[in-house]
Amino acid sequence: MGIQDFKVPGFQFSGISAGIKKNGKKDLGLIYSEIPARVAGIFTTNAVKAAPVQVGMERIKKGVGQAIIINSGNANACTGSQGLKDARKISSMVARGLGIDEKLVFPSSTGVIGVPLPLRKFEDRVPELIQSLSPDGWMNTVEAIMTTDAFPKVEAATCRLKGKIVKLCGMVKGAGMIRPNMATMLSFLVTNANIKTSLLQRMLQKVADVTYNRITVDGDTSTNDTVLILANGMSGHPQLTHMDRDGEVFLAMLYRVCKNLAKSVVKDGEGATKLVEILIRGAKNGEDAKKAAYAIAHSPLVKTAFFGEDANWGRILCALGHCGIPINPNRIDVSFDQASIVKNGMGVGARLEEKAAEVIKKKSFKVTVDLHQGKGQFLVFTTDLSIDYVKINASYRS
Repeated sequence: MGIQDFKVPGFQFSGISAGIKKNGKKDLGLIYSEIPARVAGIFTTNAVKAAPVQVGMERIKKGVGQAIIINSGNANACTGSQGLKDARKISSMVARGLGIDEKLVFPSSTGVIGVPLPLRKFEDRVPELIQSLSPDGWMNTVEAIMTTDAFPKVEAATCRLKGKIVKLCGMVKGAGMIRPNMATMLSFLVTNANIKTSLLQRMLQKVADVTYNRITVDGDTSTNDTVLILANGMSGHPQLTHMDRDGEVFLAMLYRVCKNLAKSVVKDGEGATKLVEILIRGAKNGEDAKKAAYAIAHSPLVKTAFFGEDANWGRILCALGHCGIPINPNRIDVSFDQASIVKNGMGVGARLEEKAAEVIKKKSFKVTVDLHQGKGQFLVFTTDLSIDYVKINASYRS
């Protein structure tokens, strides 16, 4: 399969500029399955949920979908009852144009919060969006969902299920306001696999828990986070109804695609210059390990040290000390990649610290913290915190 091959049997894509963004770039995208597809999804855990998220959570209960309409430049969040009406109206426009039931259309939005959608622009441009649908339109849709993203984030993979070739393609947008508790993160996946809805939902949740839910850029959870997967069954294999060997094959493929998409979000973190893995080992349990990992990953002092390429291990121990779990400071070990920098809660000395200082200059590295208190562990991907992050977010609405 060529690197640009994002064709999936039975799916069409489009992306155009509708004038929602001030810069004139593509801002309206459409994903369409030629037949109704099984759909599974995960939505933000933020109590403040955008209108399209509310509509999506309502419609996904039926487990069937056929189209996803996405706009960037406007989140349609904190827009009250009008926002809900607008989300449903846009779905209705798409449904009429495609000749399908509007309850099979999932709206999704990303961008500035608190501003009503420019509905007239949708009314004017949705017909063109539908007209430009094509099996080759994948990258147009990808461009249309981007906001502060520096580059498009896409993945494609194939596997064989019950003798049939199955394709899976995924896209993700997100660079800031990233901490998915399911990141502003939207991800859409399409496949021609034939999978029962309940099984597809379990697979997506299992994979998301160890991919999308293991990344953080700034610790903020968006109002619009959405992950949707459409499976139209056009591969022709018998339906997967339970987790057998073929189910494991598809699950492994879904994991690879989502893991690479999740890591690409962190690489593109607003202003990021480093991709950092934080691994906590030896915690009393998994929940303690998670708290410790996020305390380090979210610490502005730790993240700015990464940006400054300063192997300031004291900031890591400080973050651990207020993360809310019982720790023994005298048993903590810390290393950067394979270079030890803390042993039994103390620095290893200037000569060995120089090796760790070399590691932190790399674009990607791993911080391993061993608490020596049990078997709990947790891995999270994060970034540094740069001057550019502040610049981007200080002027986001302008």
